[in-house]
Parts: sequence; C-alpha cells; structure tokens
Amino acid sequence: MSPHRSPLILLACALGATLAACGSNSSSSSSAPSPSTSSASATPASTSASAPAGSSAAGQAISANWTAFFDAKTPVAKRVSLLQDGQAFASVIKSQAGTGLASEATAKVTKVTVTSPTQATVTYSILVGGQPALSGQAGTAVLQGGTWKVGLASFCGLLTLENGGKKGLPAACSSAG
Repeated sequence: MSPHRSPLILLACALGATLAACGSNSSSSSSAPSPSTSSASATPASTSASAPAGSSAAGQAISANWTAFFDAKTPVAKRVSLLQDGQAFASVIKSQAGTGLASEATAKVTKVTVTSPTQATVTYSILVGGQPALSGQAGTAVLQGGTWKVGLASFCGLLTLENGGKKGLPAACSSAG
C-alpha cells in the first residue's frame, strides 16, 4: 500500500463512517435544484476554458465552496448546502463534524475548468494536518439552485473508497455518475 493511500483511507473513513445509518433513507433529487442558503453564488460561465482556481467568478465561487465544504470549521448546515443534493447526506456530514481525521482535513483547489453552464471539473488535493493525503484529484462541481456545489459523484467517490467499493452506500450515490 502506498504511503499516500493509508491517510486517504483513514480520511474517507472519517467522512463516511455512518453510511449504514443512512443507506436506506436517502433519496436523490438531482433533477430539481434545491434552495440555496450559500452567499457564494456565481453566474454560470459559458466557456469551457481552463483556468487556475480563482481566476473567474465561477472559479472563485467553486474554489471557496469546495474549501468550505471540506473544512471541519464550517457549520454542518452550510456544508450540507454546499453538496449537490446535500440534504440526502446531512446525517453523514453531521456525524463526521469535527471527529477524527475529518477534523484535520482540508481541501485545496488548484484548478477549475468550467465545462458547461452548470458543471465544472475541479482539480483538488485533500490535506490532513496540512500535508497532502490525496493530491491532484479530479472532481466535479455543479451549479444547483444558483450555488456552485461539490458534485455528488465526487463525494460518493470518497464514500466508495472508504467503503472499499462494497454495497451499503447511501441510495443517493446510485444516481452519481
């Protein structure tokens, strides 16, 4: 096992330890945007240009929201609002707030590529105690309810890693692509 995989697995465990508790109660509403309580919203960009994080309004919003989502100091309600269909994962996010490695984990966005008016590819790293645990990962951001959010596919990917690819993920992950 590589030296970087072990902290990642521990981080993923910290993010998703309560999967079984919410596995059958979740539902997805990805086709209906949820109301946004985030003050960081952006007008969707219509280009597919690649830019360093923070070089456009959309890039700045995406970077700020991803950073806030993965920051244990961000209140749970705000973190839920920064995840696509976040309400389906509220119990997972709440149970992990401030515990274990999740309390030391942060995300650093290094690149945002807006691919459509409602989607972007995000290159990010997960840091634990300021040290890279997972570097240069590709994720997805989606514009939902006027707010750029961490994409369901990205979050479910971390939960899948934690769960070793086994069944038992929240039902909302089945719609993640």
